[in-house]
Amino acid sequence: MSPGIGRALAHRNFRLFFAGQSVSLIGTWITRVATSWLVFRLTGSAFLLGVVGFWGQIPTLVLAPFAGVLVDRSNRHHILVWTQALSALQSAALAALALTHTITVEWIIILQIAQGVINAVDTPARQSFVVQMVDNPADLPNAIALNSTMVNASRIIGPTIGGLIIAAVGEGWCFAIDAVSYIAVIGSLLAMTVTVAEQRTVKGNVLNELVAGYRYVTGFAPVRTSLLLLALVATMGMPYTVLMPIIATKVLHGGPHTLGFLMTASGLGAVVGALYLASRRSVLGLGRVMMVATTIFGAALVLFSFARSLWMALAILPFVGGGMMVEMASTNTILQTITAEQLRGRVMAFYTMAFLGTAPIGSLIAGVAAEHIGAPLTIMLGGAACLAGAAWLALQLPTLREQVRPIYMERGILSASQALQTKTGS
Repeated sequence: MSPGIGRALAHRNFRLFFAGQSVSLIGTWITRVATSWLVFRLTGSAFLLGVVGFWGQIPTLVLAPFAGVLVDRSNRHHILVWTQALSALQSAALAALALTHTITVEWIIILQIAQGVINAVDTPARQSFVVQMVDNPADLPNAIALNSTMVNASRIIGPTIGGLIIAAVGEGWCFAIDAVSYIAVIGSLLAMTVTVAEQRTVKGNVLNELVAGYRYVTGFAPVRTSLLLLALVATMGMPYTVLMPIIATKVLHGGPHTLGFLMTASGLGAVVGALYLASRRSVLGLGRVMMVATTIFGAALVLFSFARSLWMALAILPFVGGGMMVEMASTNTILQTITAEQLRGRVMAFYTMAFLGTAPIGSLIAGVAAEHIGAPLTIMLGGAACLAGAAWLALQLPTLREQVRPIYMERGILSASQALQTKTGS
């Protein structure tokens, strides 16, 4: 294993992916903040913010299991090239409509659905492909953490740039910049060298493969518990991002710059959390890390709901972003570590469902709740639910450790002597 916090970057394919995706993700976050701001500007409705979020992510919930089978049967590298190209076209369509002043909420929803379908295939393919980009399995946790660092660094840069662009020239140019940014990641994918041995051409009955993946995910407690907690956090906690335009304008009495600052603060905490995970040398102890991170996330959301000044909000949001990122990335690392290669695509599809697929339900609930009880109280209740989830995981940890310990021993992560001397690995 190469030394240092960036040791996974020693692998050429991952280095190419990291560089290309870093550029593209900045564009993605510019588009996310611009889309939320545009919907709120056009409608002034918390409910419609939730509706747009719902339709943008519900395809993932419906299609991800089938996409997982596709990922396990197909060439993941080729899938990613196509999904990134289609995402570029979706952003270009948003830009064309916005710049010609013909965009409507209906068009936004249609294009959000299109992006949701793309993401349903892209996300499990991308998560599964990380293993193929890192030649040494020991560097996989570091690669996942660096990938999370990249995603969340873009959350700092993207919304800040997006807020400035919206204030200067409007949302349309945000979408145009995003469309162009996809050139970087497509170029990096095409520059990779993927060996024939890494290309999967598994054939069989799709339904049987789908059922096999479902039985594994629901039957193996460490996987099941990890995904259930992630689904709870994504449904009840993550919708705070959908409500950010309301917090920025109605609660903190700001504008697009304020929204950019709030998203940047959350992203800063997420980057710190990702760097912490990248500095770890082993997956041992990640179960406890998940529990602590979920506790921090829930508690910070509760505190954020009481923020009535920009400075107080900016002080709390790094803990929100850090807690969410560490919980999500730790879950990813554990799943990638304990899952057999032939099931990886399907398991990561269920991970995608838990992380992104449940979010539309949360967005819709948050939008409806915010209309009736206000955005701050909605966020507070979501934080309380996450705290309950953390307490539930704490009760499950001893049993889960016992079940993953044989896998860690089989894969050389935990030695027999370590297993006897310490019973802390999860």
